[in-house]
Amino acid sequence: MLNNYDNIARHYDFLSRLVFSKSQMKAQVNQLKYISAKNKILIVGGGTGWILEEIAAIYPSGLKIVYVEISAKMIAISRKRNCGQNEVVFVNSGIEEFESDEHFDVISTPFLFDNFSEERAAGVFRLLDSFLKDKGLWLMVDFTLDEKSPAWWKRLFLKLMYTFFKMAGNVEAKNLVNMKPYFNKAAYQSVEEVLYYGGFINATVYKK
Repeated sequence: MLNNYDNIARHYDFLSRLVFSKSQMKAQVNQLKYISAKNKILIVGGGTGWILEEIAAIYPSGLKIVYVEISAKMIAISRKRNCGQNEVVFVNSGIEEFESDEHFDVISTPFLFDNFSEERAAGVFRLLDSFLKDKGLWLMVDFTLDEKSPAWWKRLFLKLMYTFFKMAGNVEAKNLVNMKPYFNKAAYQSVEEVLYYGGFINATVYKK
């Protein structure tokens, strides 16, 4: 199954922090201030679910969260998290197969699009856009080859990452897709943009 990290689920957080220290965590936690009480939230590709505990620390109740993750082992770990009194629906599925009649106030996609080929990334963007309410917020965190800082080491890092994750998780992507043009074309407004890890990680809050 493409883009499935079952093989390294138990070690994923350790590996992430070993390489990136707490940069990946900080990028996501900093965006949580944009969540409001009683929001409906869609989290796609949340991994081991540690972010659910961070959300519960701010809002221990009142939220409805739909948590879509393709890895069954990641879902199993996530179910054990302390989510407070928030309603959390776990969906073990690739996002392409996810269906819902609901529309969400907030969508979070932490390190999701770096898994996809450009064609599939475009399709996933359109699907998620259809789930987000007008004036809703999209919490986007991913790697970037932003030209504001030297890119040679980022390209080397990405090549090594894709080689490792292709072996460990059957990742389809070979190159990083720049998602900014998709948000710009769909007329999203950038509310906040913060770079981490020497500009290699971009955390942008978009408003539809």
